[in-house]
Amino acid sequence: MTVPRSADAVNAVIKAYDVRGVVGEQIDAAFVREVGASFARLMRAEHANRVVIGHDMRASSPELADAFADGVRAQGLDVVHIGLASTDQLYFASGDLDCPGAMFTASHNPARYNGIKLCRAGAKPVGQDTGLATIAAEVVAGVPGYEGAPGDAVRTDLLSDYAKFLRGLVDLDGARPLTVAVDAGNGMGGHTVPEVLGGLRQLSIVPLYFELDGTFPNHEANPLDPANLVDLQELVRRSGADIGLAFDGDADRCFVVDERGDPVSPSAITALVAARELAKEPGSTIIHNLITSRTVPELVTELGGNPVRTRVGHSFIKQQMAETGAVFGGEHSAHYYFRDFWGADSGMLAALHVLAALGEQQRPVSELMAAYTGYAASGEINSTVADAADRTAAVLAAFADRAGSVDRLDGVTVELPEHAWFNLRASNTEPLLRLNVEARSAAEVDALVTEILNIVRS
Repeated sequence: MTVPRSADAVNAVIKAYDVRGVVGEQIDAAFVREVGASFARLMRAEHANRVVIGHDMRASSPELADAFADGVRAQGLDVVHIGLASTDQLYFASGDLDCPGAMFTASHNPARYNGIKLCRAGAKPVGQDTGLATIAAEVVAGVPGYEGAPGDAVRTDLLSDYAKFLRGLVDLDGARPLTVAVDAGNGMGGHTVPEVLGGLRQLSIVPLYFELDGTFPNHEANPLDPANLVDLQELVRRSGADIGLAFDGDADRCFVVDERGDPVSPSAITALVAARELAKEPGSTIIHNLITSRTVPELVTELGGNPVRTRVGHSFIKQQMAETGAVFGGEHSAHYYFRDFWGADSGMLAALHVLAALGEQQRPVSELMAAYTGYAASGEINSTVADAADRTAAVLAAFADRAGSVDRLDGVTVELPEHAWFNLRASNTEPLLRLNVEARSAAEVDALVTEILNIVRS
């Protein structure tokens, strides 16, 4: 049996959706070996006999992935190493091989971080209530030994299979030629984009920061922050590209920039892909989280689909995808989920849909996306507060006479006249209140943001 660890130390790293922390301080090879052993015990109890493991380009990732594999094999399960991979490539491997998986990445976090995203066979998520709490408890107590024979390990490269699978889901054969600027942010997009998009004759790729470098020397690999889109925007304008794509560190999210260099809302991308999926399967269910623009459920309803609203977070989206049989789901954070991809998220698959939609008609991206952009939005605004519940109550009191309705699916969402709404959510891990506002015009959004923040920050 391994040495027990303190509950505080373990719970600081094993979070609601994944494992993540600072390498050498919170996470090391011994720790992830124990996590691997505990995960293997959990999967063995569910009759799995092997685990597929992939990792990103961070300097610490290969060693940690190998240590995790040692823990898995020590519990009698076999290991399939796929080496360098994007997170959605690992999900592909889990689905294609029909086995549990572990992806070593800290996504867009700085270089000193690393972590593990775990899934069951078929890329089904493992979260706090579906395995992570059990793993944390075992690591705290000390993982029991195993008396059987250790498992074996094999190494295989599934990159070309992953690329072929994705290209088989979206037909670009009739698309017009497109010049596509891509910022990989020194992350795993530099590994997957050449294989998936570089092999398509319709596309001419203009690469930016494709060198795999886990120190992120050019900018953070987090396109959700507008500062990290600046280089791509300049490249699009300079090169005359038809469109720009930006991937985050583990390349499971994709952000779009139009031909003028202006960012395209992930909600608009959700609406576009939803329309494409509904054209193939009329009446299907589309999942959207509660911060996604109202454009999405309105369009889905107009097209005869069934919009289903859920909380923010991939575990909730994936659960709803499974329960409803939804064909597609989208989040404001640019995570896009596909039934045909085992209900998992894939930024690359979303990118293929956008490129196909652009290529099958003659309008530029800005005009194409205008049909999917019906409202102005604030984006997410964070405020540090001492008492989130108190500040939320103060905001609700101030809007009591104007609120058409208030729901508490995730924080509070307040519906206002003239199609305006706002959501206030407390962070689960930090003393923050997160505000999102949407209205008909930017002026209305600005006025609401000012009013609400004056209360929140008073």
